[in-house]
Amino acid sequence: MSVIEYDVIVIGAGVSGLTAGTLLAKHGLNVALVTTGEPTACLSTGCIDVCSVSEHPLKAIVNLPQRHPYHLISIENIRQSLRDFQQAMTDVGMPYEGSPENNRRVLSAIGTFKTTCLTPVTMQASPQNEDEKIHIITFAGLKDFYPGYIISRHKNASFSIYDAGVATTMGISANFENEAFLEAFILWLEKQNIREDKIAFPAVLGLESASAIVKTIESRMECPVFEIPTIPPSMPGRRLFNHLKDHFRRHGGVIYWGWPVVGMEKSGRKIEAVIAESQGRPNSLNAKAFILATGSFVGGGLHANRDSIVEKVFHLPVFLPGKRETWFDHDYFSLNHGIGQAGVAVDSDFRPVDCPWDNVFACGAILAHTETLKNGCGHGFALATGQAAARSCLECIR
Repeated sequence: MSVIEYDVIVIGAGVSGLTAGTLLAKHGLNVALVTTGEPTACLSTGCIDVCSVSEHPLKAIVNLPQRHPYHLISIENIRQSLRDFQQAMTDVGMPYEGSPENNRRVLSAIGTFKTTCLTPVTMQASPQNEDEKIHIITFAGLKDFYPGYIISRHKNASFSIYDAGVATTMGISANFENEAFLEAFILWLEKQNIREDKIAFPAVLGLESASAIVKTIESRMECPVFEIPTIPPSMPGRRLFNHLKDHFRRHGGVIYWGWPVVGMEKSGRKIEAVIAESQGRPNSLNAKAFILATGSFVGGGLHANRDSIVEKVFHLPVFLPGKRETWFDHDYFSLNHGIGQAGVAVDSDFRPVDCPWDNVFACGAILAHTETLKNGCGHGFALATGQAAARSCLECIR
């Protein structure tokens, strides 16, 4: 068995895990992330939801139920986590627009509006009401985007179809990275005699260069251009993940892909190592502290049995919202499913409650009482709790 030494091991490479790892790496610690695969961030819209239940996210946090983990973090630290994120995204060429003081709306692929806080600059020009005049460009054969849904709700919308030679989100996005393709597309676009005030696209304007591509199209067309987030696979979500991943690595972080944690080594009140498999061989990843950021059910951090819910890495105690019959509301589309409260409860230092080890911390969607869908606290919550767990971890080590 190979043995590898680090200061901190972060388990999970989603937004919260990458945020925690980056903060620790910035403080000069030797940090590694271990993950079974790509996180659920790649399925997201790429927007940063802080608290979407009202127009003012930070004020809305104050009114969340007392057990919500947001209350373990000061409002100023939440603001700081968002400032740090925006600075990091600006540094990598994908600025995020918005303010934690006010939410804004983003047009969705079905013509409704999504309430969020920070958006990629490629969505900045998204209309704020149904009356704005927009022209939608879609692509021949693309099955992940149907402009008819939008037009049915927006009387001042129209659309055109372009044949990109491929019909997948990834394929079209890759084509836009090619200068010859982009130039040919813009020449076609200039011939469409578009009279609406804005031009909308499904979110396929490049793999990593979307910000620059949007600016190029806007310059040539002399009107605002914006992307509409699509159903998975989501390019804005993938861009977000890739930029956070690269940011972590630039600060010296290491990522072990496809290394599921299958065991651990412990001594007294401390975990000394996790055992992760690579190509069927065990590897001992030793560290002074560990941060659990494996996500909830979709991310694989939690698993529901018939009458219980288990945390899959350290087998930590999991808060249950009552008996199984109370886990779900009779209305499938309700936001009040009790199972949204399930997760790992933590103390003010983001240590799991009733955990037998002192050097384990948790952050992100695995935390109990979050109710992500009901409270609209997605990536913003991941950023804030990732930094909070990292700060407590730093104090533990030093």
